[in-house]
Amino acid sequence: EVQLVESGGGLVQTGGSLRLSCTASGIPHADYAIGWFRQAPSKEREVISCISNNGRHSYYVDSVKDRFTISSDNAKTTAYLQMNSLKPEDTAVYYCAARDDSIALATMRGYKYWGQGTQVTVSS
Repeated sequence: EVQLVESGGGLVQTGGSLRLSCTASGIPHADYAIGWFRQAPSKEREVISCISNNGRHSYYVDSVKDRFTISSDNAKTTAYLQMNSLKPEDTAVYYCAARDDSIALATMRGYKYWGQGTQVTVSS
């Protein structure tokens, strides 16, 4: 059974930091890429960052560049999203997802496995 479990969300003040974790298990393709997505109320889900399986290639949407950092552990079982300088507009449910390919892809369509999401709320 494939499982992606996010953790680390919560309530933080503007300018604060959070670190999200995504622990993956059971993914059939050993070399999978990970993406982080978010969905704010009344908005469509958007990709914010993704990383290739070897960690050499990553992508960030402009709104989070220089504030968020994606990474993964050496065993490639846990991915992280370090979020600094948080803003109220970062408030959303954050999801991690995995795709059956080692190449990172900055679109929702390529991701087959999804976590349940974790809420991030940034107060002003």
